[in-house]
Amino acid sequence: MGPGSILVSSRVGCDFSYDLIWLVLLAAVLMIGMTALSAHLGAVLDHTPCEELARRAGRPVAVLVGLVLFLVIACFQFSNNVAVVLAVEPYAGEGDTWPLVLLATVNLMVLGVLFGFRQLYRRVEFLMKMLVGIMMLGFLGNLAFASPALSQILAGLWPSLPESLTGAILPTESEAKDQVVDPLLPVQALIGTTFSVAGAFYQAYLVREKGWTRGDLRAGRLDSIVGISVLGLLTLTVMVTAAAVLHGRIEGKDLGHAADVARQLEPLFGTAATLLFSIGLLAGAFSSFLINVMIGGAVLSDGVGLGGSMDRPGPKVFTGFAVLLGMVVAMAVVTTGEKPVQLVVFAQALTVLGNPILAGVLLWLSRRAGAPRWIQVVAVLGFLLVLVLAARTGVSIYLRLT
Repeated sequence: MGPGSILVSSRVGCDFSYDLIWLVLLAAVLMIGMTALSAHLGAVLDHTPCEELARRAGRPVAVLVGLVLFLVIACFQFSNNVAVVLAVEPYAGEGDTWPLVLLATVNLMVLGVLFGFRQLYRRVEFLMKMLVGIMMLGFLGNLAFASPALSQILAGLWPSLPESLTGAILPTESEAKDQVVDPLLPVQALIGTTFSVAGAFYQAYLVREKGWTRGDLRAGRLDSIVGISVLGLLTLTVMVTAAAVLHGRIEGKDLGHAADVARQLEPLFGTAATLLFSIGLLAGAFSSFLINVMIGGAVLSDGVGLGGSMDRPGPKVFTGFAVLLGMVVAMAVVTTGEKPVQLVVFAQALTVLGNPILAGVLLWLSRRAGAPRWIQVVAVLGFLLVLVLAARTGVSIYLRLT
């Protein structure tokens, strides 16, 4: 549950009210299926996914998968870095540089943890539980003040598209010069953050870190269901709060900064609104800051044949590079004065380009792994969805470039 999910779900709730609650639930179900499949592979296969891929299809294919996932993670990490600045932005004056100093400090701390500690998995797992708890307190507190309409929430469970999205199959060129209009971009970003194939892919590595075998598969499936359900509930909490407070008062495209989101809550929550939102956003950034880059670093290292364990040198070096890359790009964006929320939405939508490759690899590896039929069916549906989203993103990028 990174800051991208928080900002994107706020944008979707602001734009479409309660109408897309069903979509979050669908994305969560697909994420459960893909995560359960990856966990099954981690417990059953003799080697890590990329090593299995190298042995069956050749090392170049494994390197390609590692690079694809690394680039997907780079987009997420850029969002995490920007979110740190966004969370403290309401308390910074114009021209203040201390938010950038804070950003550099956070990244240096992450590098210190990465290279300074051994047995990283247990430490990171404990930290994730603490930060998810903080997020739940922050955003459930916001929801309690918002008093959303229960009848509209129930109506949002029925699959339907808002009128503004009817017929929006592909992005189109607008009459304005050099502008591409894609009304589904926030919706696509919401699916991409809730149904993160990159996160699901890494589950196989986490299972191996825990030492799970076939005997742990039942507990592992329950783990996947509970964990993803909690994250889906958090996404819904943020979206429903935004629907109750922001919808009809401001357009989503005008949410240029996190402070804009928080200030819209002030009439109901008072001065505590900005603080509550900032705490939740910071926890979201920190909760995915380290584990996010570990996904890219570990899988790329495994792809080139240097192993995928958190405590090996290869994953640490590639992870360190991902940390620095995300920080530098975010600093460049913040200093240019661009609207960070819109850039985060675009970055989250862009991540779906690599998802079909990652989902396809998991399905291909599962052919001999004997995964339960329900997991395979849900995973196939997820693969088809990310294939469609990747095609839409490709069209949008082509239109922007031309």
